[in-house]
Amino acid sequence: MVGDIERILFQERTILRRLDALAARVAADYQGRELTVIAVLNGSLIFASDLLRRVPLPLQLDCLSVASYHGGTESSGVVTFEQASLPDVDGRHVLVLDDILDSGRTLHAIAERLRREAKPLSVEACVLLSKRKERAEHFEARYVGFEIGDEFVVGYGLDYQERYRNLPFIGVLRPELYAS
Repeated sequence: MVGDIERILFQERTILRRLDALAARVAADYQGRELTVIAVLNGSLIFASDLLRRVPLPLQLDCLSVASYHGGTESSGVVTFEQASLPDVDGRHVLVLDDILDSGRTLHAIAERLRREAKPLSVEACVLLSKRKERAEHFEARYVGFEIGDEFVVGYGLDYQERYRNLPFIGVLRPELYAS
């Protein structure tokens, strides 16, 4: 698997140091508030686990299963919610955790649906990675771990066809492995 990586962008120790800083910001911003964290499955699991252990606040945790890549390397343009109901966040502040902000479609769809149907006090997003690119749907995350170029990355929860999630680093996948 490591041989499939063109280059490593962030080693595990660098990621964990950045999570310390993100957790401190989240803790300061939400001190004294009712916070619900919603992790977007499956990509954010490792990120969410490592980040939330560093946030010294009482919080509720829930998950949403949402898909937009559908096995490809780019957003299909269709965001599919895998469960019918949303977490109960009425009157709470919501922080959505996702692995990557790419086209903006997934996080925009989640935030809009939460605002429309679940009545939270606020909805913000925290992403491990944000691609520097023009987005199909305008969306800005309040908390960003790292900004990267527009390249296809895997590891630390990010995948290609459900592979590479367990790599302890974030790296660029060799293009010949996914180019059609």
